[in-house]
Amino acid sequence: MNSVTLSRTIDASPADVRESMRQVDQFIRASGFDEVCVDGDLVHVANEVGIATIELTLELVDRPEAALAYEQRDGIFEEMRTTYAVAPAPDGSEVEATTAFALDVALVGDVLDATIVKRQRRRELAAQFDWLESVS
Repeated sequence: MNSVTLSRTIDASPADVRESMRQVDQFIRASGFDEVCVDGDLVHVANEVGIATIELTLELVDRPEAALAYEQRDGIFEEMRTTYAVAPAPDGSEVEATTAFALDVALVGDVLDATIVKRQRRRELAAQFDWLESVS
C-alpha cells in the first residue's frame, strides 16, 4: 500500500473545520476535480491526471477517529481510502489528511504510477486545505 499524508494548521476551531468538511460537495470539489457529484453517501469524481482521466466512485464511511472518511467503491485503484483528522492546536486546528492506495496494475498499466498519484494527491489535499482556510 502506498500513502500520502499532508497536515496543516488552520486558524479556526476544530468544530468550525469539521462543519466546513461536512459540505462534502464543496470540500471535495476544492481539490480541483473536474467533476464532482454527491448522491447520499456516494461521491462520483473525475479528474484528468497527465494523459489519463481518473473516474472514481467513493463512499463516505464512518471512522471514529476521522472528521471525514471515504473509500473507493469503483475506479482505477485496487484499494483506496482517505481520512481527515482534526485536532485542537495552539493556533486553531491541526488538520491531517491521509490517502492510502494500491494501484490496480491491470487497469493502470504504464499510464500512471504511484509517484504520479502521490504528487497529484498532495496537490489535491493542499487545495482542500486552502479552501478550509478560506471558509473556516
